[in-house]
Amino acid sequence: MADVILRNLAKRFGDTQALADLNLSIRDGEFVVLLGPTGAGKTTTLRLIAGLEKPDSGRIEIGGRNVAAEAPAERDVAFVFQQYSLYPHMTVYENLAFPLRAPVRKLSAEEIDRRVREVARMVRIDHKLENRSTKLSGGEMQRVAIGRALVRRPAIYLMDEPLSSLDAKLRAELRLELKRIQKEMGSTLLYVTHDQVEAMTMADRIGIVAEGRLMQVGTPREIYGNPANLHVAARLGQPHINLLPANLLPGGQPPAGTKTVGARTEHLDIAVGKEANAEIDWIEHLGDQNHLHIRVADPKQPARDHKLVTLADPYLAIAPGDRISLTLRDPLYFDAAGQRLS
Repeated sequence: MADVILRNLAKRFGDTQALADLNLSIRDGEFVVLLGPTGAGKTTTLRLIAGLEKPDSGRIEIGGRNVAAEAPAERDVAFVFQQYSLYPHMTVYENLAFPLRAPVRKLSAEEIDRRVREVARMVRIDHKLENRSTKLSGGEMQRVAIGRALVRRPAIYLMDEPLSSLDAKLRAELRLELKRIQKEMGSTLLYVTHDQVEAMTMADRIGIVAEGRLMQVGTPREIYGNPANLHVAARLGQPHINLLPANLLPGGQPPAGTKTVGARTEHLDIAVGKEANAEIDWIEHLGDQNHLHIRVADPKQPARDHKLVTLADPYLAIAPGDRISLTLRDPLYFDAAGQRLS
């Protein structure tokens, strides 16, 4: 494994600036996730590291070596794509062994067999080694695709939303499996996704990407609790952060220059039977918790309502149409440009 450093990386496709001045350091053995919407530049970053695209400017360093001008085969990276990309006429064993049989590797048949069976056990596919890949379920095929990358033991693993086509239960299972495998192997891994749950549960650090720019990098807790701007704040949290005008709700102490208040569930105190300033619009019952959809009238524009969504105890005695009291507790503050204020 190796450190990976991107310095001032830029890439344009025609009139579209896919990446602009991107800087990122990935430490040896670190699991880093790039999180952002479609078109943010996440996959372009992976393709540049892999050598499938050439940067317009900037450096790509793997293990201290600038590889920006090197061919993909010279970079020692393994890429797991969103689609499985298995060889349909081969068995699981043959798919796993294929990258090890390249003449440049010069591995013995015994070493290839040992690696294949070791990785097959690691990704829990060892009982399917003699099956054709076309006879596997979607989750099994994705395990084989991940295993085919793992057997190579490259400097860095690059993964492009490999779980996005799976159902929710299987995604949750493979998230845990992938994190377990990465820790066991001590591998360096760069993973891209638009799914905040994947980012929060797997990453050592998250990089928030938007319009080709890296907005902020930090641990999941840092990104969630201390976002640099409105865009970063909106990328994490379920339900999404509520963005309100300053002084709409009591309880906060907005600093000078505050334009917008960001209120997550933990920033909102709900009280029943006190002086009401909000009304329950409707309630989503989710079993262990409720999503409350709330309307708050703007005192400066009484005809205008602001809508909020927050979580609440399912045993809280409220119903649609009830009036409640909402109070802020240590929310986030942003200026007119969307930048965070202390």
